[in-house]
Amino acid sequence: MLESVGALTGSPWIYAVVALSVLLDVFLPLLPSGVLVITAATAAAAGSTTVAGAGSAEQVTEVPSLLALILCAATASVLGDLVAYRLAWRGGERLDRAIARSRRLTSAQERLGAALARGGGILVIIARFAPAGRSVVSLGAGAAHRKVKEFLPWSALAGVAWAVYSVGLGYFGGQWLGATWVGTAVSVLALFMAGALAAYLMRRPAAEAAAAASATATATATTAS
Repeated sequence: MLESVGALTGSPWIYAVVALSVLLDVFLPLLPSGVLVITAATAAAAGSTTVAGAGSAEQVTEVPSLLALILCAATASVLGDLVAYRLAWRGGERLDRAIARSRRLTSAQERLGAALARGGGILVIIARFAPAGRSVVSLGAGAAHRKVKEFLPWSALAGVAWAVYSVGLGYFGGQWLGATWVGTAVSVLALFMAGALAAYLMRRPAAEAAAAASATATATATTAS
């Protein structure tokens, strides 16, 4: 298994695999695109990758380019967001009913619309790090028919931020802890922690809004009494 991973990270195909994984995980959030990016960046930190060849010989292969990894991951992230956005835009009444049945999608759609209307799409950036947050925001923006000029710049910034963070984790984890499974595991853990924090930040505005609505309703009822 490790030999297969080493062979992949030492091959030009790693860029295509990374791009495809990042592109598709907007629809399949379970795809380990972040783990793959970190693994490739950790291999780059080693300076070289050795793969067992025929007999006992070892073949030294090229390591991934950090800049190329960032460009592949960021570009694929934006393209995946746009595909999900356009599909949701054209989803019609069936998709609208599906979103209406999901409290999470409905809440994200409302908060995203308010954020984009104010000219601030920080929610798009935060959502890129949260598990399935990218899917929720991209589909919500499309279903709400937000203008592409409002959504695309924030999607691009989110893709670049996520790609730089993921590649940076893998590279510096490999530099400090060695390009081993330990370095990769620690970097992946840091990525998951960032995802947990992003998920918390996405839920917090909804909780605050619910508390404010409850307080308003209580005050109204008290006044009426």
